[in-house]
Amino acid sequence: MRHSAQTLMSPWTNIMRTTHFILIPCLLGAVLLLPGCAKKPEEQKKGPSAAIITVIQAQSRTMQVLEQSVGEADSSTSPKVGAEVAGRIIKVHVEIGAPVKKGQLLAEIDATDFSSDEKRLAAQATSQRKLTERYRELAGKGFVSPSLLEGYEAQNVSAREQYTRAAKNLSRTRILSPVDGRVDNRMVSVGDWIDLGKPVFQLSTSENLRVRLPFPETAAQRIKVGQVVKLSTPTAPDATVIGKIEQVRPMVGSTNRAFDAVVEVKNPGGWKPGASVNGAVVVEEHAEAVTVPEVSVVLRPAGKVVYVIDNGKAVQYVVITGVTQNGQVEILQGIRSGETVAVDGAGFLTDKAAVSVKEVSGKKGEQK
Repeated sequence: MRHSAQTLMSPWTNIMRTTHFILIPCLLGAVLLLPGCAKKPEEQKKGPSAAIITVIQAQSRTMQVLEQSVGEADSSTSPKVGAEVAGRIIKVHVEIGAPVKKGQLLAEIDATDFSSDEKRLAAQATSQRKLTERYRELAGKGFVSPSLLEGYEAQNVSAREQYTRAAKNLSRTRILSPVDGRVDNRMVSVGDWIDLGKPVFQLSTSENLRVRLPFPETAAQRIKVGQVVKLSTPTAPDATVIGKIEQVRPMVGSTNRAFDAVVEVKNPGGWKPGASVNGAVVVEEHAEAVTVPEVSVVLRPAGKVVYVIDNGKAVQYVVITGVTQNGQVEILQGIRSGETVAVDGAGFLTDKAAVSVKEVSGKKGEQK
């Protein structure tokens, strides 16, 4: 009888087959586990990295409490130019708004009669002077009495004075500007007759300025005569003028207690009457105030905080702030002058966070 192939297999063959099927899965599992076991130490999971920040030391400085206002500059000198002789206007050389220089010709009065008088009196004065000189010679020789010479001397003085007046009146027919400034108003036209003393032009000078700063009634208790004011204008942004409040005046037509603070200053150059002026009145000064940059103060659930850097950690301090000025914040309570605080990157910090300080160029204690 023929035996089947299964019947003819030896027990050893069966054992080898069973071992083969068991070993293969085990080997595959070992191979899959090897990469995880072979990870390098630096590839293993790390903690959070240190935040990169810049720092500065809290500083002591004087901080000013300011009351701000936008006002207008006006001329503190506004002369009216009048006619010094009566006559008819024959020429007008300037119009309203025109700039003028001291001594510049503004208008002319008909000088015909004044010129005739000047010439006639000049001739009389010359004739009288020569006659007086002749009588002086005769008096020196004893031919003329001293009393007669005195009469001629008096006539000579009178003739000279009359000529001087006539010459001056002739020059007054030319109306000149007494100051450097601007024409604000013109009261006459060609052909007008003007009497002695009648105003012809209204001028304003920019040499000295009067600045009016309006304030609401709520500021009445803080604004006082004598307080220092910092002034600037958009027409000349590079110049800042320091003045003092000269007067405090109620606003004309105001139904409440609003008022103007009046400051008079010398024009630094380039300031124009009528230009808007930014005014900052110094109402208080806080000496030796602890200050930090504005970006160092951040908002957290606990309130306003500053992060002080200590041994590579950012320590959170709740602070009370005061005045903010020129990018600096006054710290009334919370930290002391000289402590190192976070600047750039402060908004991303948490209490006790690890930090890495980035070096910056510049003077010590300053950030660029």
